[in-house]
Amino acid sequence: MTKTALITGVTGQDGAYLSEFLIKKGYTVHGIKRRSSLFNTDRIDHLYQDPHEDHRDLILHYGDMTDSMNLTRIIGEVKPDEIYNLAAMSHVKVSFDIPEYTANADGIGTLRLLEAVRLLGLTDKTRIYQASTSELYGLVQEIPQKETTPFYPRSPYAVAKLYAYWITVNYREAYGMHASNGILFNHESPLRGETFVTRKVTRAVSRIVLGLQDKVFMGNLSSKRDWGHAKDYIKAMYLILQQDTPDDYVISTGITTTIRDFIKMSFMKVGVTVDFKGDDEFEEGFIASIDESIFVSKVGIEYLEAFRKRIGNSVVGVDPAYFRPTEVDILIGDNTKAKEKLGWEPFYDLDALCEDMVSHDVTLMKKEEFLKKGGYKILNYFE
Repeated sequence: MTKTALITGVTGQDGAYLSEFLIKKGYTVHGIKRRSSLFNTDRIDHLYQDPHEDHRDLILHYGDMTDSMNLTRIIGEVKPDEIYNLAAMSHVKVSFDIPEYTANADGIGTLRLLEAVRLLGLTDKTRIYQASTSELYGLVQEIPQKETTPFYPRSPYAVAKLYAYWITVNYREAYGMHASNGILFNHESPLRGETFVTRKVTRAVSRIVLGLQDKVFMGNLSSKRDWGHAKDYIKAMYLILQQDTPDDYVISTGITTTIRDFIKMSFMKVGVTVDFKGDDEFEEGFIASIDESIFVSKVGIEYLEAFRKRIGNSVVGVDPAYFRPTEVDILIGDNTKAKEKLGWEPFYDLDALCEDMVSHDVTLMKKEEFLKKGGYKILNYFE
């Protein structure tokens, strides 16, 4: 029989990739999205079907993690075999500005979902995946971080996710639920939100080489992160819920890279070498050279002459407004347990991930440039 999955946060990066993955496996996917006066389903438009069609693979419901009655109603109607709780206020820096909402949606929201499954009598039927995060480790207590590494959260987001992690463990142990945590390290893709650091970089690089933007401003360039591709990580989510016994798993690549080096790598994908000078908030990145053959193949010969004139220009700056009040300096995961018990390994390395993102954003920004030249208004991408 066809399995039914319910995905919270279905319109996000992970929700989109996971929906596509599960539909290909024959699932009927139900997704929860927040109400908006604008269409906000861009990432899943290729999967969405008219509500008037029969035998739909993807069915959307309006809902919110802060509304327990709504969650209970949806779960009661769908009676899913699997729930993937991906919804969250997931921007770490913004969580310092809206800590109460973050705690309500990310922490108590998970409790609402677990309690709904329990009260509806679906404990034996429904398996639950909770999207935990490497931000739980915060001020890291050991390197690399694994399932037994003590947590030390450093943001309202991470503290809320800490509650969600432990309430998932508690319901598993108290009520025998098949409820598992995936402690996912940073995972990116062309679908990543525009304000997350990797996507901010690849979009800015694309706009800079096309002449649409002069410079990008960043936060702490020395922060180190373990970056993987979201396409790999959603497969791990699926595998976690296929296990006979619920458990918690670190999902990571095991390689860490500074934001500075990711910026350099992104520029190199279009043939541009960037050198950094200065320290802390006075650090800047300057165009050092151009590999013209790569630039022409990746960007286009029509942009080369104008970009030649920019050699020596500053294209990366630091704005202390992007610093976190409490910083997480290094994250690097040990994925041994996931490899051994799930049989999971990442397919993409960082170089392939960066290539995927930059290539996508160059194409996207060429469309923006075309619209701008035609006299049409384009979106403002500055925070």
